[in-house]
Amino acid sequence: MGLENLSGVELGREVSEGHITPTEVIDFFAERIEKRNPGINAFVYTKFDDARAEAKKLEARMARGEDVGPLAGVPVGLKDFLPSKKGWTNSHGGVKSLIRVDEADSVFYDSAVRAGAIAVGKTNAPAFAFRGTCDNKLYGPTRNPFNTEYNSGGSSGGSAAAVADGLVPISEGSDGGGSIRIPSAWCSCFGFKASVGTIPSVCRPDGWMATHPYCFNGAITRTVLDSAVMMNYMAYHDPRDPLSLDRGKRDFTELMKKPIKGLKIAFTADFDIFTVDPEVAGIVEAAAHRLEEAGAIVEQVHFGFKHSQNDFANIWCRSICIDTAIDMELWKKEGFDLVRDHRDELPEEFIYWNEEALRSSIMDYRYFNELRTEILDEQENIFEKYDIIISPVTICPPVKNASDGNTRGPEMMNGQRIEPLIGFCETFFENFAGNPAASVPAGLTATGLPVGMQIIGKKFLDEDVFAAAHAFEEISPWNYDIPYGREIH
Repeated sequence: MGLENLSGVELGREVSEGHITPTEVIDFFAERIEKRNPGINAFVYTKFDDARAEAKKLEARMARGEDVGPLAGVPVGLKDFLPSKKGWTNSHGGVKSLIRVDEADSVFYDSAVRAGAIAVGKTNAPAFAFRGTCDNKLYGPTRNPFNTEYNSGGSSGGSAAAVADGLVPISEGSDGGGSIRIPSAWCSCFGFKASVGTIPSVCRPDGWMATHPYCFNGAITRTVLDSAVMMNYMAYHDPRDPLSLDRGKRDFTELMKKPIKGLKIAFTADFDIFTVDPEVAGIVEAAAHRLEEAGAIVEQVHFGFKHSQNDFANIWCRSICIDTAIDMELWKKEGFDLVRDHRDELPEEFIYWNEEALRSSIMDYRYFNELRTEILDEQENIFEKYDIIISPVTICPPVKNASDGNTRGPEMMNGQRIEPLIGFCETFFENFAGNPAASVPAGLTATGLPVGMQIIGKKFLDEDVFAAAHAFEEISPWNYDIPYGREIH
C-alpha cells in the first residue's frame, strides 16, 4: 500500500515511529501532486519549498524528543478563498483582481500545525465560495477524480478532490451552505461541519459577519478518525467570537466510539420539499438502514414546511451576499469598484444576488429570519422524538463541468425548477439552524459517481454525528479502489 492510501493518522504514525521522515513524506506527495494535479485541478498553487523547510523543523523537534502531534509530517491543503496562512496568498476563489497576501492564519491551519501537519498549497474554490460547485474564471473547474468530465462539488471542491485522489489525506474546508459536505459527498470523502459556537470564527471589524447564515471552518478527510483528531484541535473557546462556547476539553476520538444501539434515526429523502433523483434517494435510504446493524432504529419521517425549496434557496443566496455586498461597497469608498472594473472575473449570478442584497429592505431581513425560524422549528419537531436526521447531501449525482468557468447545478429535475447555485443541496438548512452535520460516503451510482449521506445531529451534540458516522464506517467502509492508481489526463 502506497502512502497515498494512508489516512492522516496512519501516516502520522509512520512518521512518529521513524519509518519515514517528514521530508520524505513531503517529497512523495509533491511528486504525486505534480503528476496528478493537472488532470483534476485540485491545487491552484503549491509551496513545496515552504513545506520542506517546515519538515526540516519538524525533524529537529523530533530529534529533541518533542511530541509533535498525531499528524506528524502529514501534508494538508488550504482552501484558496479567505486568508489561511500568513505570507501566502488568496484569491477569494479565483477572482484575479482580489489576489491578496494572507494576513492571518485560519483556525484549520493553526490547528493542523499544532497537530504536526504541514501545508503544501492552496486548493480551488468558486468566486466568494458562492455555490455548491467548484469552478471560476481564473483557474477553471476542479474535476472529479472518479470521472473527470464531472465536477468535484463546492465550494471546497479543490480540497475534496485532493483528498479523494490521494494528493493529501486532509484538507481545509469552509461551509456557509454545505461547502464541506457537498464536495465530500461528490468525491467520496468524510466532511464534518460542527455546531455553531464549537469552532471559533473571529471576524473583524464585524464580529457577527459569519452568522447570516452561520459559516464554519472545518476539515475534509479520508476517515472519521482523521476528522475527530482535527476536531480535538479546532474545537476550543475564543471569547473574541461572540458565539463561541466554552465546553471544556473533549476527545472526539473517544466520543466517536460511543455505541449507537437504540439511537433513533429519522430518515428523509427530501424533507418533503426537495425533488430528488431516485437513484440517489435509494442509495442513501439503503445506507441509512445499514445503521440498524449497529442497533440503531431507523424510521421515515415527514416535515411540514410551508415554503418551497426555491424559497429557502433564494433566501440563502440573498442572505449570504449581505457581507460580500457590504465589502464591495466599502471597496468602492477606497476607489476599487469590483463589478464596474472587473465584471468579467465574476459569475453573473454572484453580481445579481449582491445587487439583490443591496436592494433588500428591513422587511426582507424579517422574511429571511422567519424562514430561518421555520427551518429551526421543523427540525426541532423531529428532534423531539429522534436523535439524528439522515438525508441525501445533494438531490443529484455530480454534474458535468462547464467550459466557461461557470459550472452550476441543475436548473430542472423531475419537471421542477431548481435554483442552480445551492438549490440542489439539502445542506444549507444546517447553516441557517447551526446544527452539526456530516457527509458520509453512501455508495456509487450505476455509472460510478459518488453519493453522500448527510447525518444531522441535535445542536451541540456533535459527538452523536461522529458516533453515527463511525458506526457506518465500521459497517460499510468507503475506501473504494477508485480512483487510486487510475491514470488521469
